[in-house]
Amino acid sequence: MMHGVASATATERFRQRCAGVDPTHFRPLQDLWASSIGLGTYLGDADEATDARYREAIRTALTSGCNLIDTAINYRCQRSERVLGDALESLCAQDLVARDEVILCTKGGYLPFDGTVPADPDRYVTEAFINSGLASYEEIVAGCHCLAPSFLDAALQTSLANLRVQTIDLYYLHNPEQQLDEVSRDVLAARLEAAFALLEQRVQDGTLRYYGIATWQGLRVNPSSKGYLSLESLVALAKRLAGDAHHFRAIQLPYNLAMPEAAVFKNQAVGGELLSVLEAAQRLGLSVMTSAGLLQGQLTRLPASFTQRIPGAFTPAQRAVQFARSTPGVTTALIGMKQRAHVEEILALARHPLLDAEAIHRLYDRSRR
Repeated sequence: MMHGVASATATERFRQRCAGVDPTHFRPLQDLWASSIGLGTYLGDADEATDARYREAIRTALTSGCNLIDTAINYRCQRSERVLGDALESLCAQDLVARDEVILCTKGGYLPFDGTVPADPDRYVTEAFINSGLASYEEIVAGCHCLAPSFLDAALQTSLANLRVQTIDLYYLHNPEQQLDEVSRDVLAARLEAAFALLEQRVQDGTLRYYGIATWQGLRVNPSSKGYLSLESLVALAKRLAGDAHHFRAIQLPYNLAMPEAAVFKNQAVGGELLSVLEAAQRLGLSVMTSAGLLQGQLTRLPASFTQRIPGAFTPAQRAVQFARSTPGVTTALIGMKQRAHVEEILALARHPLLDAEAIHRLYDRSRR
């Protein structure tokens, strides 16, 4: 197990070691320094060939100016966490990077398979989670999602073992809005309170540094929508449990040229004022990680007009990522990358300054048409 946790001193050391990057490439994630581009590990088959590609991609990223890696226990049947732990341990053993320079982010909430998709998934869920006492049928939504503290605690311990670390820097509750498909808002509130209480305790135990929520729909939809989540209410819950020193400090949501809601849709009320998610997060002291920067490859083919709108000798993929990481309020834009060449292409942006605010606003207008 790798000791330590990402620290202000060590992430600053990583930042200083990255010669040639533009100063805007690193920005604060609470008291840490995080790269503007993070590596995501969601896509791909649960097989050794994909493991090998991710291992090389992670190695390339961590030695090329990226110090934030995002994963989840259910990604690729736990294999994404495991290959990340293996790659990081190897790099640390070679003194190419230190554990406390890297911000490790993972998620819990979905019932994970173990290495491969089982022949009988329903039987596996029953044996692994119900019969073991980690969750009841009533606590599982859609046959796959659970926020029960006993399940989350077991998942957290498994993630620690998969990642080979003693502490996770940022732990998300994964798509908590999915609970609202089957339970009331009051039931979800009670489940989130129990989950937050567990995570605050694990921070005190030294297992976690910070926690948050990673969402797909919950923070982007209209407040009247069934799956809507209120950031102000979530922060208030954390404060009720742990006061102003709470550790609910980050959110994750999709944001890209085709999905600009985080910046343009004022759907979050804070102190009676309607704000966008990015504005609300800043007001509430939350760091923001954005996902789906390339919309699973769909934004690697952009109209010719974007050549002028996002100037520079960039590829279409680079232009899409440049938009996401340049948007005020974004801490890190996560990009799923499992090919070394893709990592090198995207991280080349670290040497370039960000788009200015006016260019971003012009692109908002374009994305709404």
